[in-house]
Amino acid sequence: MLKFVVIAIAAFVMWKLFTGDQKKKQEKEGKDFNKKVKTGEMVKDPICGAYVPKDGDIRVRNGEKVECFCSFECRDKYIKRLEADSGE
Repeated sequence: MLKFVVIAIAAFVMWKLFTGDQKKKQEKEGKDFNKKVKTGEMVKDPICGAYVPKDGDIRVRNGEKVECFCSFECRDKYIKRLEADSGE
């Protein structure tokens, strides 16, 4: 019986250590993400609203402005929207 109690306590302690570590990691990642958004390293995709690196590979220049995209689908939607706006 004592062996069972010791094993249960050890398992509980290990579980608490593991879940506590995950929470700290998630908080750190959230702070890092927010810092990148505030400093301009991450920019918002104009189509879906996802945040992407400013120096990402999928970009379109519209005059002086450079838009960054999360995917080729979002880029294509943006280009179609530009063509529709300029065609009117």
